[in-house]
Amino acid sequence: MSTIHGMAAAETAALTRRVTLLSVATATILVTIKVAAWLASGSVALLASMADSGLDLVASLATFFAVRYAVAPPDAEHRFGHGKAEAFASLVQGGLVFASAALIAREAVGHLLEPQPLKSEGWAIVVMLVSTALTGLLIVAQTRVLRQTSSVAVSGDRAHYASDLASNVIALAGIGASAWLGLNGLDAISALIVAALLLWGAVGVFREASGQLMDHELSDEARATIVQLMTQDRRLTDVHQLRTRASGPFIHMQMHVDLDPELTLESAHEVIVAAEKRLLEVFPSADIIIHADPRGRAEPHGGAFAEAARAQAQ
Repeated sequence: MSTIHGMAAAETAALTRRVTLLSVATATILVTIKVAAWLASGSVALLASMADSGLDLVASLATFFAVRYAVAPPDAEHRFGHGKAEAFASLVQGGLVFASAALIAREAVGHLLEPQPLKSEGWAIVVMLVSTALTGLLIVAQTRVLRQTSSVAVSGDRAHYASDLASNVIALAGIGASAWLGLNGLDAISALIVAALLLWGAVGVFREASGQLMDHELSDEARATIVQLMTQDRRLTDVHQLRTRASGPFIHMQMHVDLDPELTLESAHEVIVAAEKRLLEVFPSADIIIHADPRGRAEPHGGAFAEAARAQAQ
């Protein structure tokens, strides 16, 4: 899982809001032009692409609202914030992709059994070329945002459109082959390939969203960075029971650290606050809890999670 370095939460939220608005606008344009072209041509490959774009519009709208809800401040009912709204949006995206693939495959099989010639192939090809160009530009914008954020919702949306880009190329090839070679079956075969690509993309979306919903740990690299930042102060040693998880644009981390038992409470507090500031310079969207243990004098901590941590250390 990627981490955000040196970017404020407000700036991250602004980037995700802009790119999700762009996603909704792109999907709306694509659905509109594909409906018109499909009605004129009757292409099943174009129908497949149109259905995919229609569900992408629904998914993009879900993402659009999810990223805005995810950055809402914690409240009395959600004291850890609302970041997991992004993961739920990704699950919606994955479910819609599966539904889209099933509908496309059903339509394609029907056209394989009863091939039908295309009409107005030129319009269909022009629409697919425009769709491919717009989708490619959107993916470039989403990729740039993901280099600066860790939004699982935007990542899922990009997975959608990456599949769309491949499906557009395949549909374009199928329409062209049907139009110029007179092989109507290739149009339906290309639609089946699109369905397979969508299923593959949906699996990736589900995997990433479930990782957040199941509180999957940050990467080993991120955890090592946390330990290195904590121990820059030599008074602070032995970072243990480190737990991390991502929640949309936010990162939650908690840990135990050893301090000199002779330090006053005020001095220990200053050491902990300084460590938190070092962490926030690298993870500005982090929620941090640090428990101080007196070095060499700490009693074992109870609880199921503490027992699990000791078992893993053995």
